[in-house]
Amino acid sequence: MNRVYCDGMKRRDMLRMGTAGVFGMGLTLPQILAGQAKAAASGAPTKDVSLIILFLQGGLSTIDTWDMKPQAPSEFRGEFKPINTNVPGIQLCEHLPRLAGQMDKFSLVRSFGLSNSDHGPADHYLLTGYRPGGGFNGGLKPNNQRPAHGSVIAKKLGPRGAVPPYVCLPKMHNSAGSAYLGSSAAPFTVEADPNAPGFTVPDLAPPLDVDAQRLDNRRALLQKMDRFQRGTEAKANRGADALSTYQKKAFELMTSSSTKTAFDIDREPEKLRDEYGRHSLGQSCLMARRLVEAGVRCVLIDHTNWDTHFDNFNVLKNDLLPHLDSGMSTLFRDLHDRGMLESTLVLVTGEFGRTPRINKDAGRDHWGPSTAIAMGGGGIQGGIVVGASNERAEKPATTPYGPEDLAATLYKCIGIDPKTEFHTPEGRPIPIVPGSGRVIEGLT
Repeated sequence: MNRVYCDGMKRRDMLRMGTAGVFGMGLTLPQILAGQAKAAASGAPTKDVSLIILFLQGGLSTIDTWDMKPQAPSEFRGEFKPINTNVPGIQLCEHLPRLAGQMDKFSLVRSFGLSNSDHGPADHYLLTGYRPGGGFNGGLKPNNQRPAHGSVIAKKLGPRGAVPPYVCLPKMHNSAGSAYLGSSAAPFTVEADPNAPGFTVPDLAPPLDVDAQRLDNRRALLQKMDRFQRGTEAKANRGADALSTYQKKAFELMTSSSTKTAFDIDREPEKLRDEYGRHSLGQSCLMARRLVEAGVRCVLIDHTNWDTHFDNFNVLKNDLLPHLDSGMSTLFRDLHDRGMLESTLVLVTGEFGRTPRINKDAGRDHWGPSTAIAMGGGGIQGGIVVGASNERAEKPATTPYGPEDLAATLYKCIGIDPKTEFHTPEGRPIPIVPGSGRVIEGLT
């Protein structure tokens, strides 16, 4: 279903407005591989931590989930009741019972907020750490002014083995691109729902039942078709040989056992797939765990549609929260059971929160000034609440934190110096974290 946002723009259109996919109008896989080879020479990390971002696009209602206000007037507190978690003193929404049992594995930042409440600019702000500049036309124009966190990680640290360093699934988010960092940091986009029957990764990898021999035959055919062209280009352009090299590496990636295994979600036990939940969010969380286990450094899960202007409580109760409860809770438990939680940082956030006051349509509108984010693993202490919002979740009541601070915290946990700078093609130095960004205190 191609849902429509509150601003009238379809999700498919939003996705197409960002950095294009790896094939077609966008970067080819050989181009990405060529760039990654350069990035790999940029230096080794001081840590070896991966990042999973579960981005709840549209805006999670944190006042109804993990920053509840049961003492507020009814027009603010809403219909849901809080329940205790496995950490004394911390409560979550009654419709997140399984997540409540995993509270010791992640923490909350409740004094979080940002200065924008429009989808496009807020998306960009959360996923890059940079407040958007001009030219947004209400938040709907392409949004790739700064590189996303995953692209910074890919550029700085490069790939581990045959798998790409940065993967987006099930779709490419319009703020998830590499901006001035170029092809070496571009995300490998799945463009398919891991919950779909017969799931495969179109364009980026062959169907899982296509063996290496068939691909070798295709490679031989391609070589015959391009023989004259390659010979001509080799005389005129020294880069032709390099391009040929990375075309070969693209075939190697497609046939590598580690890559095929990572994307083969059917290898997972049926019981575990059921536990994650047979829905897009749950199977995307499971796929993210598989990719990180295979060596991917950053996975961005783009899950929609959390834009609950209408019938907020029914939509959350009967659709969105059960999916979040099974997917997020099982991800933390599964990472812990496999000994991967200390080496995998998980961030769960939307682009903003929802209005404290319930609107006339039983919904909540966009609200940037106050939201809450969840983080766990990768050196983050579990079972901690940092800061607080005021009595109606209208604004932070303690030291406020924002996307700049989130960026600094993520990079510190990953092992990248938050003061790192990259250079634009024109040679302009750009820090990966704005000057005002500081590590969120109390999490690590």
